Amino acid sequence: MHATPDASPPDPRRPPPRFNAARHCLEANARERGTKPALILVGDGARSEVLTFADLDRAVRGVAAGLLAAGLTPGDRVMIRMGNDADYAVVYFAALAAGLVAQPSSPQLTAGEAAFLLQDAGAAAVVAADECALDPEACRCRLVLRPADIARLKAGPPLERYADTAADDPAYLVYTSGTTSRPKGVLHAHRTVWGRRPMHDDWLGLREDDVVLHAGTMNWTYTLGVGMQDPWARGATTVLYNGRRDPAVWPALIARHRATLFAAVPSLYRQILKYSDLAAHDLSSLRHGITAGEALSPQLLAEWRAATGTPLYEALGMSEISTYISSSPRVPVKPGSPGRPQTGRRVAILPVEGEPEPLAPGETGLLAIHRSDPGLMLGYWNRPDEEAAVMRGEWFTGGDLAELDADGYVWFHGRNDDVMNAFGYRVSPNEVEGALIGHPDVQEVAVAERAVREDVRVIAAYVVPKPGRAPDPDDLLAWCADRLAAYKCPKTVVFLDALPRTPNGKVQRKRLAAEQP
Repeated sequence: MHATPDASPPDPRRPPPRFNAARHCLEANARERGTKPALILVGDGARSEVLTFADLDRAVRGVAAGLLAAGLTPGDRVMIRMGNDADYAVVYFAALAAGLVAQPSSPQLTAGEAAFLLQDAGAAAVVAADECALDPEACRCRLVLRPADIARLKAGPPLERYADTAADDPAYLVYTSGTTSRPKGVLHAHRTVWGRRPMHDDWLGLREDDVVLHAGTMNWTYTLGVGMQDPWARGATTVLYNGRRDPAVWPALIARHRATLFAAVPSLYRQILKYSDLAAHDLSSLRHGITAGEALSPQLLAEWRAATGTPLYEALGMSEISTYISSSPRVPVKPGSPGRPQTGRRVAILPVEGEPEPLAPGETGLLAIHRSDPGLMLGYWNRPDEEAAVMRGEWFTGGDLAELDADGYVWFHGRNDDVMNAFGYRVSPNEVEGALIGHPDVQEVAVAERAVREDVRVIAAYVVPKPGRAPDPDDLLAWCADRLAAYKCPKTVVFLDALPRTPNGKVQRKRLAAEQP
């Protein structure tokens, strides 16, 4: 699937035909702002690592040249299985700079989960931290690079020029949980970085002199995009943190680095309010916070503004298109709504079934964005059936149910499928169920989100034990922890005599949420 419609006039939103995402973010900055900090990576205490734009450009081109010299060719996938350190960013942008396809992944994945992604993508190489386990069989006949190798490549001869890629050439492949039991790859083109430009003003309120503190880890597309690609596209500075996860650290980092924008998920803002002494820190540099990944409750919005005097601007998006609905300094907030379509975005509400004719304001249907949007994915990796399922004529539908009000604001009404949202990560219940059903004491299992507070939801496992068995909840949770990334694991287990089902035998997940442990 390509986002360029046939026989259309030139679109000013589209990038030049020859376009490289890494060059767009780094080359001009290295020339015009070479001594300016691009990335400040902060650890525990006073320790920090600073890369200027010149440093970053040089390291990226060194690794890019080394990857090509090792025998990789344009279009080869490079899986990145590293911790939250500067080399993650360097390898990611180096792959793009060389015309390769970056495949970011989480270090939380088990060796088995990582092996599936490696094999499904047909990756030619994997770059892994020393502590990240790799499946030897999955890595057979593939180039494997560790931190010492990356250090050697950074110091080697640099790539003379960034790859002359087409805007529609593949740039990166991210895996997301869908409605199947296995994650699916979402393939993006170099033009996706250009397609992010509407959010710079209509969500982030981003300026060249900004210092953006992002609370996410580098493997997450939220961090790769808002934490690096967007600031660097405007010449701004990024601050990331790789120390221990303590909510109280974020106000201290804002004050220490004079951050002007802070990006996080709503659950972290909630934790900061609960566990931090905001009055002990000088937050006068902060213009506003930005948030995505989960719905922002009106209560949290009001509490944050009361405590800090700064607003929160929310955005709604997905792996396939990133964020395209948002509020911002120039799009007034309506509590409970993520905002309006960003400038230049063609957004509509379509009927769940039938002809893809946009519905009138106030009617609920599938939230859709026009396939001409330059930020839209190229398609699902080797999943033509799933790709066809999300296309409705000229529209892409990601499964969100919503309505538009008379002012153009979007009101979210959940999902049309069963995909869960665990602290900003999309998680397939099928994948979690597939891990739990292998436990010797489990007869049946279903997984669903359960509300623990008004604005907090967690993954719960609803288990029917085998006759005569009495599994321990902690044992089941440990079983999951050995097979799934931490963010995919259930937080609670509920035992049932039987799962609620429809007359046709389908599990009724909405009824599960009413079951109490």
